[in-house]
Amino acid sequence: MKALDALHLRSSVPKLSGPLPSQKMLENIYKAAFRAADHAVLRPWRFLVVTADSREKLGELFAKAGAANDAALDQGALEKLRSKPLRAPLVLVCISSFKPHPKVPEIEQDLSAGAATQNMLLAAFAQGLGAMWRTGSLAYDPIVKDGLGLSAEEKIIGFLYIGTVDGGTKQLCEPDIQSYFQEW
Repeated sequence: MKALDALHLRSSVPKLSGPLPSQKMLENIYKAAFRAADHAVLRPWRFLVVTADSREKLGELFAKAGAANDAALDQGALEKLRSKPLRAPLVLVCISSFKPHPKVPEIEQDLSAGAATQNMLLAAFAQGLGAMWRTGSLAYDPIVKDGLGLSAEEKIIGFLYIGTVDGGTKQLCEPDIQSYFQEW
């Protein structure tokens, strides 16, 4: 797929299934992260690869965080939290990993980690895979961050769900692009 096609046509895919992307596809996705804008080439990111049974462990961590934050959650709500990582055969936990630098503030490093995540999203789409970038309260939850082994300086940028498109894709309307750009 041509780069501009990937940039112009990509949309989020909420319904994903197996199989797991091939090793070559995964290498392409991972490699794409390293072409993100990155002031001082700090590579201020890291990624946790969650597949197979590890998705159930992540679901348990989500349920633990949910129960800790709301003791009134019923079994249905806890099951919903447990099942979140099962929505795709692969979940990449995208982490901004701050590296102190005199010229590169933390916000730039967070943005770089976000750009790396977006590059992986595009690489998945360019290979015919479906993907969805999700955040929500679990991405900011200290129990989840601790359970995943994040340091105090690290942040979850998002959970990137990747798999085979299972059903339709989100149809996006064409925006009035010119209304977002103006001469200065």
